[in-house]
Amino acid sequence: MVLLIHANGRSTIQRFGNTINPFTFTGRQTGNRIQPKHWRTQVGVLWKVLFEKGVKLHFGYTMFKWWNEGKYKAAVHCVIIGFSLHEADNKRIFEEHNGKIKARKVKNINPYLIDAPNVLIDNRSKPLCDVPEMGIGNKPIDGGNYLFTHEEKRAFLKLEPAAAPYFRKWMGAAEFINGWHRWCLWLGDCPPRELRKMKECMKRVEAVHELRLASKSLPTQKLAEKPTRFHVENMPAKKYILIPRVSSERRKYVPVGFVSPKILASDATLILQNAGLYHFGILTSIVHNAWMRRVCGRLEIDYRYSARTVYNNFPWPEVTEKQKEKIEKLAQNVLDARAKFPENSLADLYDPLAMPPSLLKAHQTLDKAVLKLYNFGEAWEESKIVAGLMEAFRELTTEEEQCP
Repeated sequence: MVLLIHANGRSTIQRFGNTINPFTFTGRQTGNRIQPKHWRTQVGVLWKVLFEKGVKLHFGYTMFKWWNEGKYKAAVHCVIIGFSLHEADNKRIFEEHNGKIKARKVKNINPYLIDAPNVLIDNRSKPLCDVPEMGIGNKPIDGGNYLFTHEEKRAFLKLEPAAAPYFRKWMGAAEFINGWHRWCLWLGDCPPRELRKMKECMKRVEAVHELRLASKSLPTQKLAEKPTRFHVENMPAKKYILIPRVSSERRKYVPVGFVSPKILASDATLILQNAGLYHFGILTSIVHNAWMRRVCGRLEIDYRYSARTVYNNFPWPEVTEKQKEKIEKLAQNVLDARAKFPENSLADLYDPLAMPPSLLKAHQTLDKAVLKLYNFGEAWEESKIVAGLMEAFRELTTEEEQCP
């Protein structure tokens, strides 16, 4: 049996008789044509079937960029995997480090190309550990009628000055990372009598009503009954942690941060309510970022963070109050290091070539403390960190069905 995986995330199987080919090579292209519904489930769905067939991995070449030879250069991101129905004594993982290929002899290769147990990270509705639940940001389904740039807001208020109290800052992943924002006209809590006095607002509400009625989606048509409300509403009453759903693969740390409850987060972000400095410290550590890099989805090559796959499956450490307080202190040091550069965006601060040494040092000190919580070595490479996390994941899910 030969397995072919295409760039659009779909897989096909060609059968040669009733047996799997003695040795099979497969390349997975991770270009920009991958369909969203395959981002988070492909590894789990694919390898569950292969493990049931008795497949054993012999070698793996971790993700690399493959350029074409045409006039107009284009690249896809691939991994190469060798497997068969029998075990191998000489298993190896190939990785690129500073432009050089490095081969490591390993005991086992799991579907994430890690020398770790054969675990499959699938969607999980609740966090694996006792931590706050993560939700998606607000999703209006408004056709843009409630969203404004600074200039558009200014022009609108000239026509409808009474609408000023109903404008709130709107922040998506791009706004959060790049240090700017838009505005949202939030009329969900506006009293009907006040709303009817504002003719320009009523025009927007009517436009949203008509847009939703014209949708082919029955739930969206139903939502037309409440045109001032959003499809998804997630508006914390207190300060919350915001995580961008998409972030550049160039960054060592995905930028996360605390956001005022006065700001509405869009569905391009994820929200963690009732979370404090300890949770921020773990999430911004190299431990969590290493885990994210291995199990997250991708948008082209950029990281696609998922609550159901990345966050909910992450094995948090068991800590004492003293250990928790230390992480909180070091997490605050990271925020303080950022605050020294108030005119800089998170994109500026977390560019690997421009990151301020003081911020990098704050992160590295936090990393050492978080690694210690897991009994991981300070000098461990990311692959070894993820291997330790997958072992912890397996221990926490022993009662669940796991692959052999």
